[in-house]
Amino acid sequence: MNPADELAKREAARAKKGSAPKEANGSAPKATNGSARKAQNDSAPKASPRSRSGNPAKAARGNPKPPPRPATAGDWIAGARLRTLPLAIAPVALGTGAGVVAIADGPWHPARAVLALVVALALQIGVNYANDYSDGVRGTDDHRVGPARLTASGAAKPRHVLAVALSFFTLAALAGLALTIVTGQWWLLAVGAAAIVAAWFYTGGRHPYGYYGLGELFVFVFFGLVATAGSAFVQALTVNLEAWLGGVGVGLIACAVLMANNLRDVVQDKAAGKRTLAVLVGPLAGRILFAIFMLAPFGIVFFWAFLYPTATLVFFALLAALPACVIVLWGKTPRELLTALQLASLTALLYGVGLGLVFAL
Repeated sequence: MNPADELAKREAARAKKGSAPKEANGSAPKATNGSARKAQNDSAPKASPRSRSGNPAKAARGNPKPPPRPATAGDWIAGARLRTLPLAIAPVALGTGAGVVAIADGPWHPARAVLALVVALALQIGVNYANDYSDGVRGTDDHRVGPARLTASGAAKPRHVLAVALSFFTLAALAGLALTIVTGQWWLLAVGAAAIVAAWFYTGGRHPYGYYGLGELFVFVFFGLVATAGSAFVQALTVNLEAWLGGVGVGLIACAVLMANNLRDVVQDKAAGKRTLAVLVGPLAGRILFAIFMLAPFGIVFFWAFLYPTATLVFFALLAALPACVIVLWGKTPRELLTALQLASLTALLYGVGLGLVFAL
């Protein structure tokens, strides 16, 4: 047979079987030492620069996050949450005006009004720092939407934030003690102590009431009724209808501010187990409640307009209240809710100061 024909027959037979040529022992031909080492090197995971350093523990941990920068003076000022301070100013202004009405022909007491304002401001700032501390150590603020907090961000040590909170509570207690001395009404110490306890246990302690949907109730009582009636009492040693109804109005607006804040953080609070009123009733009902909290106080203004015609000027506060309601009812983003919160705080200031001036003048 022609050698070329014989070679062609062998190739055809090999193609028909579809198998690669095998060695005599039936196994696939082995790779050479060089090709085997190359294949092994290609398949093995390559060491990272950190693993080549000889410390596998460090390599496993990966690159750690850089430490947070220390808190600046601006960070501490931001931690006071100055945008919430109108909630402290409004009831004192309104209550002082109501107290002037109750005094009738007697002189009013500006020093007492200043002390009452110091109490309210110190409590508000103290509760803001206490909230920063408590939510930070619990981990509630780890994924918050709003501005970074001192404790959660690591910019300040928790004990330092706690110390600042306690310092403001102490300032409130001292101003309250001074009010007690000048009025001679020692039972006011019990009211002040209750206010400080309520401020701390909003997010502090083992079972903070702010985690069980009671935040708005306590805000209404202490930043509405108590603050307004107390400011009127230290002026006239009595509490009139102007103070009680005024306290209802500013208390409801304070509830609206808290609701806007909690609507902004509703997803993060729910994940962290913080059951605020916004979490319990849901975002839709929470938005409706916000509008009720914001607009109901103007019904009280309508009532006072029959006795104090200039009270109609307080309706100018609707220029801030109505946009806030529109934003909350139809807004989509947390940034929009932050704007609504600021407008609600402005509404509280305009409402409290405006109605207080109506009563006093």
